[in-house]
Amino acid sequence: MTKLELRDLGTTGLKLSCVGFGASPLGNVFGLVSEDDAIASVREAFRLGINFFDTSPYYGGTLSEKVLGKCLKAVGMPRNEYIVSTKCGRYAEGFDFSAERVTRSIDESLARLQLDYVDIVQCHDIEFGSLDQVVNETIPALQKLKEAGKIRFIGITGLPMEIFTYVLDRVPPGSVDVILSYCHYSINDTTLEDLLPYLKSKGVGVISASPLAMGLLTERGPPEWHPASPELKSACQAAAAHCKEKGKNISKLAMQFSLSNKDISSVLVGMNSIKQVEENVAAATELAIFGKDEETLSEVEAILNPVKNQTWPSGIQQS
Repeated sequence: MTKLELRDLGTTGLKLSCVGFGASPLGNVFGLVSEDDAIASVREAFRLGINFFDTSPYYGGTLSEKVLGKCLKAVGMPRNEYIVSTKCGRYAEGFDFSAERVTRSIDESLARLQLDYVDIVQCHDIEFGSLDQVVNETIPALQKLKEAGKIRFIGITGLPMEIFTYVLDRVPPGSVDVILSYCHYSINDTTLEDLLPYLKSKGVGVISASPLAMGLLTERGPPEWHPASPELKSACQAAAAHCKEKGKNISKLAMQFSLSNKDISSVLVGMNSIKQVEENVAAATELAIFGKDEETLSEVEAILNPVKNQTWPSGIQQS
């Protein structure tokens, strides 16, 4: 069996599996997941070579962290064989990027995850806070936790691309190790690509989430609340129908598209069942052996061309 590819994360020395396990569904964010199913999916992820698990206290109002912690304990893998990333600053009750709150947050996360340290802590959806506070207060507070050995690396996450340059241009070099971008490296939106040379020059690792654009690139379609425009939704629906007609699956095509850029260390996708874990790993394995389905991909890209790189607003607009 082909081993899942491991990729370097910036200059951290960490090697992430190219498919990352998004643990937000373990917080019952998309429907109820039993503890047995959660443990089984994490066990299967390890078996198939996934070593990167991402969560946040915001997911399921802390439930995702608790369940992931139970799963990791039940599966019993040696701690040095997996990488856990959690977040701070965004909670069920709102946003708080103050030094006091994020410092307390990490201790709470470690207790829920039943871990002594986390590999990565990311400031969560920073466009909803003050970017200057993130630069001047949050990241220095996380640096102290790094020195204390509670976290190994520091990251930032969010939707608008300009938040990354804003922060990285203002913090001391090397104080932010990784960024997590979502919905900006998929068939319909590749704006992350333009930022990759800049991130590389800063020595910052890149994780990309939502290869299926939060459900746009699926046969079932996005959830009701999806913030995309009607035009973008209908173009993606047409693309999905086209794939189905050809006997192809748009989600697999989308996953393989996102995985094919080696400058992205890991493509993070939410999973809550053995079946989902197997499908995501199979997409990566087939890509490694056979390459992308260029024909279907170019047809889908043509359908999505009128809405290419169309996004939606997120956060409080920074002046």
